Amino acid sequence: MNSTLLEIFEWWAGERANEAAIVTENDRVSYAEFYQWSQVTADWLIEQGVVLGDRVTILAANSLEWLVVSQAAMLSGAILAPINPRSTASEVSYLVGERYQSKFVFYDSERHSLAQDVASRAPDVRYESLELIKNFRGGNRNPQVSRPVITPDTEVVIIPTSGSTGYPKGVVYSHRSLSSYAADTAMTMPFVPAYPAKALVFGPFCTSAGYVVATQYLSYGASVHVEAAFDPDRAIDIIEKEKITSLNGAPIFFERMSASAKFVGADLSSLRFCNVGGARVSNDLLKSWLDKKVLLRQLYGQTEAGGQATVNTDTAAIEHPEKCGKGSMFTKIAIKDEQGNFCAPNVSGEIVIKGPGVMVRYWDDPEATAKTLVDGWLHTGDLGVVDADGLLTMQDRLKDIIISGGINISAAELERVVSEHVGVLEVAVISAKDDKFGETPLAVVYGNEGLKALDIIAHCNIELSAFKVPRYVVIEAEPLPRLPTGKIAKPALRAKYANAHLELQKLR
Repeated sequence: MNSTLLEIFEWWAGERANEAAIVTENDRVSYAEFYQWSQVTADWLIEQGVVLGDRVTILAANSLEWLVVSQAAMLSGAILAPINPRSTASEVSYLVGERYQSKFVFYDSERHSLAQDVASRAPDVRYESLELIKNFRGGNRNPQVSRPVITPDTEVVIIPTSGSTGYPKGVVYSHRSLSSYAADTAMTMPFVPAYPAKALVFGPFCTSAGYVVATQYLSYGASVHVEAAFDPDRAIDIIEKEKITSLNGAPIFFERMSASAKFVGADLSSLRFCNVGGARVSNDLLKSWLDKKVLLRQLYGQTEAGGQATVNTDTAAIEHPEKCGKGSMFTKIAIKDEQGNFCAPNVSGEIVIKGPGVMVRYWDDPEATAKTLVDGWLHTGDLGVVDADGLLTMQDRLKDIIISGGINISAAELERVVSEHVGVLEVAVISAKDDKFGETPLAVVYGNEGLKALDIIAHCNIELSAFKVPRYVVIEAEPLPRLPTGKIAKPALRAKYANAHLELQKLR
């Protein structure tokens, strides 16, 4: 598309001026008010020295003010660079001080102490409370402030992704990639933005499941209902009361809702588009929602592809719930072998994607970008197969990601941190089943005599966000098994600890 997101949002500010743009537990903001509030905030950012291409970071849970700052950053020409609010001071200071070199960091009240700690480590950044943004609500634009020229190829946001390396990569989207991504879905499935479209979003805004989904539905002129965290009972209440039409999430979220006592008597028939990703949809889960007249569609995607590259079709979602669709009008899905050749139907290989939602690049990493984007195709690092009807089945994660509660956790990052403990000689991190989060990290360690699991947990608690810290740690008496290539044999470890959730005691 040749339009910018700013042009799209301006259109809705006039067309749906009095309709709800953002809805939170305690507030509702119309499209006109949201647009004006963002404009005034953008003027302030520019007055404070923000220029085209500067990075503005948000370190906060989902909120109305979060979205106002993100919109204001876009208007000022800055690149939004959000960070997971559950990150540690070490993680945040590396990202804002070294990786992004942020001009601003906005934090919420719960992150006040964290922001102070980060400021002592990365002092060349300006830190402001999100409470400040409330002062600009209802204000007027400053006619003296000059706005930068924004084009479709102006970069908008850097979404961190756990990737397969020890440090997170940053996926960069432009106005063109985000607006085209939204248009692709709208044209392929025109009922998605049909009015009154209402999306419930509880995915963290620092991820594609949060920011990209919210941006997509704002591009449709929909009402975006924002939750700071997921609660199954509250989610059911919101769907019923507000007549929510769209919901995205990992299967574990839908499983927790179906397990709620409220589920049986709830009227969820307003839901027209429910996507599940990150794990396979079980037949039992599919049936429990079909009984409520709601069809769950398996999706496949990753942050590098907008989060959602392909969604299962109506028929296949019932007959083949494990499949993920066949792309769309403008997004193509294919399989390549190790030599880079396209595979015939039903032959396994690496999943590759070509489409408008594919990232522009990795932030400040041209080498990784060149390896991932080849001849216009995004190489996902995931193993899959496409059948004769073009339907994709995702088979395994070549990049070794653990998806816990819908959040990606890099095994490589955990292995790097665990290996830094003085007593550790070898470590492999794999996933273990978890009733609440679907998956959780398990660290298998070989080390010096006297090494204790609790010592490793204590070390990880200092260096890692709480959600990344392994729930299980196993100390092996012998060196870890190896493949002929010399790599640790993770398949053997996965087989050995397949029932870790039943046999081992959680350490956290």
